[in-house]
Amino acid sequence: MKFVNTPVRKKDAMALVTGKPVYTDDLAPADCLIVKVLRSPHAHAWIKEINTDIAKKIPGIECIFTWKDVPKKRFTMAGQTYPEPSPYDRLILDQRVRYVGDPVAIVAGENDACVDRALKMIKVTYEVLEPVLDFHTAKDNPILVHPEEDWHALCDVGADNKRNLCACGKDEQGDVDAILNECDYVIDQTYHTKANQQAMMETFRAFSYKDVYGRLNMVASTQITFHIRRILSHALDIPKSKIRVVKPRIGGGFGAKQTSLAEVYPAFVTWKTGKPAKMIFTREESQIASTPRHEMEVHVRLGADKSGRIRAIDVHTLSNTGAYGEHGPTTVGLSGHKSIPLYSRVDAFRFTYDVVYTNVMSAGAYRGYGATQGIFAVESAVNELAAKLGIDPVKIREMNMTKEGDLMPAYYGETANSCHLEGCLSQAKKLFGWDDKFPVKDMGNGKMRGVGMALAMQGSSISNVDTASVSIKVNDDGFYSLMIGASDMGTGCDTILAQMVADCMECDLDNIAVYGVDTDVSPYDSGSYASSTTYLTGMAVVKTCESLRKRIMKEGAKLLKCDPEQVDFDGKKVYCLSDPSVFVSLKDLANEAMCANDNALFATESHYSPVSPPPFMVGMAEVEVDMETGKVELIDYVAVVDCGTVVNPNLARVQTEGGLVQGIGMTLYEDVVYSKNGKDYSNSFMQYKLPTRMDIGKIRVEFDSSYEPTGPFGAKSIGEIVINTPAPAIADAIYHATGKRFRSLPITPERIIMEDGK
Repeated sequence: MKFVNTPVRKKDAMALVTGKPVYTDDLAPADCLIVKVLRSPHAHAWIKEINTDIAKKIPGIECIFTWKDVPKKRFTMAGQTYPEPSPYDRLILDQRVRYVGDPVAIVAGENDACVDRALKMIKVTYEVLEPVLDFHTAKDNPILVHPEEDWHALCDVGADNKRNLCACGKDEQGDVDAILNECDYVIDQTYHTKANQQAMMETFRAFSYKDVYGRLNMVASTQITFHIRRILSHALDIPKSKIRVVKPRIGGGFGAKQTSLAEVYPAFVTWKTGKPAKMIFTREESQIASTPRHEMEVHVRLGADKSGRIRAIDVHTLSNTGAYGEHGPTTVGLSGHKSIPLYSRVDAFRFTYDVVYTNVMSAGAYRGYGATQGIFAVESAVNELAAKLGIDPVKIREMNMTKEGDLMPAYYGETANSCHLEGCLSQAKKLFGWDDKFPVKDMGNGKMRGVGMALAMQGSSISNVDTASVSIKVNDDGFYSLMIGASDMGTGCDTILAQMVADCMECDLDNIAVYGVDTDVSPYDSGSYASSTTYLTGMAVVKTCESLRKRIMKEGAKLLKCDPEQVDFDGKKVYCLSDPSVFVSLKDLANEAMCANDNALFATESHYSPVSPPPFMVGMAEVEVDMETGKVELIDYVAVVDCGTVVNPNLARVQTEGGLVQGIGMTLYEDVVYSKNGKDYSNSFMQYKLPTRMDIGKIRVEFDSSYEPTGPFGAKSIGEIVINTPAPAIADAIYHATGKRFRSLPITPERIIMEDGK
């Protein structure tokens, strides 16, 4: 390999650092109508009357739409493969509003000023209804978030809108209760995580226009380009053939842009008026009317014998999907299926869950996608078990963790064919200096230093569902065009996939032009989510390159007048095996193929995987706690990741570091606070605190690579797993420093001082 496993520079690096216009708003036409929505001030209400007469008279206002004007066809904004597991529970605008911030009316005008003025002039009469704000009481509550008769689910996920249930389910093996009764030690605790915001730099945004053929063209900052086409088709009730979606560069997504939040509103305006329109979410809108991580409460029962062998794990997850069901049925599964299998040698396991509707902002996808919450709970329980037994947390994991070749019943019955978790743990322990630091050191100045650790796993695409496709063509003079359907959202997948092409086709990286996603041109790809791009689209690259090489050799053999079985291709020329001096260069071959040719030098292949091989990770944290103020300072964090073959070490390292910072923020800083009436007070970065570089101490990242036989060049994913270890590791480090156990996040100085933490 010349390019794979090499830290090459991202293809778009210079365009980004020199400020070239590459993002959605940079590309929007100057004459776009400005689109904004009036949002509900109530958590639950029925719109009795809405008067837009005065607002429509404001100069510059093009149109105002209410629930009376939109199609009465329910859909989901979740970007998932059809049929979507998420229920069809939305209208573009509904007469019933279900959270503070729910859209009430769409306003489009020539500029921000006139639109903002019009929003203030719309008069709405609400019948305020009692909301369901506590997700503990939502299931079977007499107050229904979705009482409508046209609510429906396409998949059997245990959903029932008449019970406020978005999903429910169960998976088990063995008699958990009987084995727990036999165990010498049982941990029985509940862990709570809040609805963290993705907080990407570029907020939700999209613009639309009609082309000369009358088709709706949508340009959007999205991770799910092809799914957007389907969502708009359902929402607007128009054929998919009338819609084209293009994705420019994305200024961050982290899962937030796996939901279609902004696209439908300008699309509806353009479809009705024929004029270009754009919608740009403010930061406040991105905080109060988006799709953050699902709030979850995870009840864990974990039993072990006297030696520390874990015999049974019982997990029940209660997940709060909020007002709508986007990603509700799917995120919850990862809370158990990506945490319990870390200990696959147990005698029995059980995983049950309920996902409930409430009258708060709808939840959605966020890096980790439910595994983050479940791993915080299960890994915290393992740390509590270690403390109860008086065993080093490293040792108890060495005794129990999944190893290569193990069957993982709780992970859909898959086998860990590539697992260097043992190596990751050994390397992390040495790099961190665990034996010298564990468990606590008194610094002698009122500050205590404690350490903690955690394991994590994730997945590589959604097995038997996700599909990736790639097209590659040979152009004049022999350079390649790589057309992909996966959305690069800053992660560098354009570069990583080009690295694979360069090695497969034995050419230079500069000889490959990569084209972003355009639903009219690009081959189909499920989208950039579920840690799928490197693993799944990478295999589509390998298969496409194999097909293209065969086509190149076939055309070369024709020109050389050789049998196709008697030639080879070395990236620069096709030559005869019997006499290598007889050859035709790729440049000449490409140019010859432009005339009198019936063998197009073009290939397209698709790929799906029947398995989803997990990446694995170990994280170790050292914190210093001021015992007088409760302030926590992260001193050192070591992460060692097994993501199979590392395709681009630089990009993998920054992916890991970025995910760790998000996990640190979730653990120590990021707090969503609601009023008693359901208003989200965390509506800006002044209230919703994110860690800066000054808050995260020293972060060290290393890799311990296994080889995944089903992945391209042995690679697995890395995008999501990296966020999963900080919460349980830091929580345990704080326990060792303070003697207080915290089972809900964030762990703030106020809580450390004021709570007993038992």
